[in-house]
Parts: sequence; structure tokens; C-alpha cells
Amino acid sequence: MRSIVLECRDPEPLAEFWSQVLGQEIDQREDDWWSLERQAGGPRLAFQVVEAFEPPPWPGRTGEQQVHLDIEVDDLTAGTDDVVRLGARILSEVVDPDQDPWRVFADPAGHPFCLVSFG
Repeated sequence: MRSIVLECRDPEPLAEFWSQVLGQEIDQREDDWWSLERQAGGPRLAFQVVEAFEPPPWPGRTGEQQVHLDIEVDDLTAGTDDVVRLGARILSEVVDPDQDPWRVFADPAGHPFCLVSFG
């Protein structure tokens, strides 16, 4: 797999947000396409302009979300503080005590993602 592409109206702030969240440098900057450097042969995260982009609803009906990223963090509270400071919105405060702790967010363009802490 070469890339995971997030559609958006403005790729620059979205690339900057994810660059800081993931600790990866931005390696491509074009008017309609920005991307982060690839890590250890894995796919890169890219951001493509779609003028009519609408973020998925949250919570949505089954099938409306389609895809989201799960990001592993050592400390869910610290991770939450970090992504909110960078511009994420908390979508769900649900942290299931019977599972590994997790929380759902939206990035600045509205894409849902989760922070998960594996104990």
C-alpha cells in the first residue's frame, strides 16, 4: 500500500495537524496534495483537495464512517490533551472500562480518529 489519503478542502492545516500528531515530517506540498514522509516502508498519509468535501457525521449510521485511524498512545489523558491543543475535537467521551481505554476525536477537517491506550 502506498498511501492513505484523507480528502479535505484545505490540505495544509490538515497536514500540519497530522505531522505534529504522528511526529512525521511533511514531504510534499502542492496546491491540491500534501503528504507526510513514509515511515519504515509503511504507507504515507496524504491529504487531497476535494472542493465539495463534507466530513462524515458523528455519530453516524452504520456505514457512514467508512474508515478512521486508530492511534496508539501510552497515556490517553496526555494524548487527549495533545491532540485537542493541536486542533482536534472530542467526539465521544466513552472510555470502556472493560476494554483498553480509547476515545474518539475529529481532526480539524472532521475526519474521525481514535486514540487507544493498550495497557
